[in-house]
Formats: sequence, structure tokens, C-alpha cells
Amino acid sequence: MPITLDSHRDVAVLRIDHGGGNTLDTDSCRELVRRIEDAEQARAVVLTGTGGIFCAGVDLKRIEAGGAAYVSEFLPLLSDALLAVFGCPRPVVAALNGHAVAGGAVLAAACDRRVLGTGRIGVTELLVGLPFPLAALEILRCAYGTTRLPSLTYPGETWGGEEALARGLADEAAPPAEVLERAVAVASRLGDLPAEPFAHTKAQIRQPFHERIAEYRHSDDPQVERMWRSVEALAAVKSYVDRVLR
Repeated sequence: MPITLDSHRDVAVLRIDHGGGNTLDTDSCRELVRRIEDAEQARAVVLTGTGGIFCAGVDLKRIEAGGAAYVSEFLPLLSDALLAVFGCPRPVVAALNGHAVAGGAVLAAACDRRVLGTGRIGVTELLVGLPFPLAALEILRCAYGTTRLPSLTYPGETWGGEEALARGLADEAAPPAEVLERAVAVASRLGDLPAEPFAHTKAQIRQPFHERIAEYRHSDDPQVERMWRSVEALAAVKSYVDRVLR
């Protein structure tokens, strides 16, 4: 399975285990939604990756192989997966065991706290010529604020270590071998809070972003899909896959 579920001291640990980069494709997006639902009895959730990568974002090899038809199937599932994490009423903590880039950085932003072990964080979609789905951009806006979005998204840069912490991309650091343990401890502490008041407060904080997604997704998503399906975008994906991933 692309997402495994374990329990550590009443905290559900979801581990992305999907290919070399723990990437997001139709299978892993569907599985992430299911696993979040499966963890509904846990006091809190930790999301982490396998090996040396948290999540390398969208599986561009699948995009290249599947073309425009695959894009149309995949994009709604990507938004659904990101929103499943973002909308989870329980505390969700990211244990960043390695790189969290592109969609992986958005996945980390959807969590309530981020514990950095190693790797770099950054949203790099524009480097490949792909725009952000509205849900992804609103999740980034919630985590980091509107003022900072241009500097985070336009250049497609990534940051690690102290620089990632200074930019607020992670909330704290832990030794790589201890990042999961620390994330579980943070999640457990948040999970000790009264569940219903926590869920209500979290919903209050995120309500404006959920409202914008609900209001504009039906008009924005088709534009994003059109650009991802374009000949130019698919050629850029192929070029990136050939240059970087092969």
C-alpha cells in the first residue's frame, strides 16, 4: 500500500511509502484520504515519509506516461488528498524525515505543526510550468500568509536547516534519527487537549480558506486542468523527467 498506518501511544502514524520519492499519484492520493478516515479514532495523527524523503510531490513520470487523460483524473484527487489532511479535525503533525518539495511542501503545510529532521522544503511547481490548484494555494496561504506567497512560489526555491526554520517553513528541528519520536510527542501533547474544543478552534482558524476553496474551486480548477493538459505543459514535464528524474 502507498500509505501505511501504525499506532504510537494512541497517535496514528501515516507513512508515505510510494516509489523512490514517496510521490503523489492517483493511488497514493486515494489511499491518503482513506487512511485519514481510518485514523478517526486516534487522538492525533503524524504524517511522515519512508527512507530519506518526506514527499517529492506529484509523480511526474505518471503525468508523462498518462498524458492529458491522466491529468484530468489526477488533479481532483490531489486536491481531495490535500484537503483531507487540511480538514482533519484532529491534530496533524508532519515529521519531515527528508525533502518536502512541490506537492510535498503543500502536504506539510496542510498539517498543524512541522518537525524538521533533514531535507529541504519548497514549492517548485512553477519551475516545471505547472500552476497550483486552488486548494494547494489556499493551504499555503493559511500556513504562511498571503504576503509571503510570492517569495515562496514564484522562484521555486527550496530551503533546509536553519533557513527553513527562519522562514517559518518548519516549527522546530530534531535530529534526523529522532524526528518521528519528536513529532509523535508533539502530536500527543496536542491530542491531550479537549478534542471538541480543539476541533472547533481549528475549524474557526481555517474557515476562511475552506470558504474560498468552496466558492472558487469550481471555476479555478478547470483553468488549472487546462494548463496542466496543454501541449506546452506536458512537454515541459517530459523535459523535466528526462533531465532530472532519469
